[in-house]
This record gives sequence, C-alpha cells and structure tokens, in this order.
Amino acid sequence: MRFTWGMVGLATLAVVSAAGCGPAMTTAGEPVSASAELQGKWWTWAASEPEETNPVADEDGSVCDRNQPEDVWFLAGTFGGEAERACTVPEGRPIVFPLVNLFGSGQDCLAFMRDAEGTALLDGMPVEPEVYAGESITVQGLEGNAVTGVAERFTTTGCGLWVHLPAPGLGQHILKFSGRSAGLSVGAEYRLTIEESPEAPAGQPSEEPSGPAQAMPGPITGAAPVADEARPSRLSRLS
Repeated sequence: MRFTWGMVGLATLAVVSAAGCGPAMTTAGEPVSASAELQGKWWTWAASEPEETNPVADEDGSVCDRNQPEDVWFLAGTFGGEAERACTVPEGRPIVFPLVNLFGSGQDCLAFMRDAEGTALLDGMPVEPEVYAGESITVQGLEGNAVTGVAERFTTTGCGLWVHLPAPGLGQHILKFSGRSAGLSVGAEYRLTIEESPEAPAGQPSEEPSGPAQAMPGPITGAAPVADEARPSRLSRLS
C-alpha cells in the first residue's frame, strides 16, 4: 500500500488561522479560503511521516495520534483498499477527513471530481460530505514521507470530498467511510473512543496556553507558488 505518481489522488471544516487574526494570505496578498487552508494542512499532516508510521498506511490505528494539530483531529483513508482501525481522540476535537481527494493540476482535479463519490456513517447515521472542486493549496513534506517522498514545500491544486464532524460525545463511536473516483476505491472503519481530557489537580487552576500550538512542520501559507502543471499529480487514497 504505497503512493504512486499517477493521475488521481486521495476528501470540511472552517479552520481559523493560527494567530486568530483573520484569513491567511498568499504571497500575492490574496486571502486563502478556509477550505484551501484545511486541505493544505491535512496534506502536510499526511506528508509528515514515512510509510511505517504514516496515518494513511496505518493498519490498525496505532499511529492515528501522530502529529495531530490541537484545533482538530485528522483521520485518513488508505492508499487503496480498506482498513479497520481503533483510535482514541481527546474530547472537544472536531474530526475531519477526506472520503477521496487529490492534489495535482487544475485539469487533474476537473477529471477527478467528475467521478468522485463517497459515503460516511457515524454510529449508523449518514454524514453529508462537502465538495471542493479545486483550490490552490500549499503542502510541506518531510524527507522520506510516504506521500510526496521529499522534503519540499510547493503550491498545487487540491480537490475532493471532505467531511467535518463536530466533536463527538464521550465514549465509543463507529465511523465508516468510503470513496471512489477514476478506478480508485478506498474505505475505512474507525472504532473511536472519545476520552475525557485530564483535569488540573484539585486547587490548581488549569494553565492557559501561551500561544497557538503548531503541529504541522510549518505554516501552510507564504510559500512561493509552483506551477501545477510542472508537478506530476499525486495519487492519494483516503476513505
């Protein structure tokens, strides 16, 4: 189960910029949409680990907590086929994942989204995905990662079907999702345990964070644009 260069790839949440001072900006001074920022943040998360600890290659959920940001909890599908995973999530975290998604050129996204479809069920109840037809995103990979393979920061076009779940209640939940497009079919079942956050000792106030946490390898804005057509598309499978 390994990413290969190809024509298609891997699927929403309005993420406030880390500084809380309004939308992120591109190098040209144009605001970055919340959905574009989310896609870039997710791809950067997915490109932060080698295959043996990569959340997309995870066989049982044992690495689902690696590199998670503090404002949301990302889940992944697979590089193809299906997976069953168990994952413990802190309470209060919205859960975000793609059903199927891609980064590549604008034309790649047009073709990919033409056939994209998918479903998600939380405790047996259907969840409607959101459609992102194609937006400029910035991705940062680490050397040897299982998604881009190299330590490189680039701008490309991201698209897909995405799901944003409000923070589930404490206890056990079953999440099932699947996606398909252009011959790619993936799926995953997560046995989620939403765990109560630890409380401060009696008589000791909880410490306020000194600033926003940054779990990604770097900010997802401010990168020098790279022409989409200059990069091959990346097949990324996620359900």
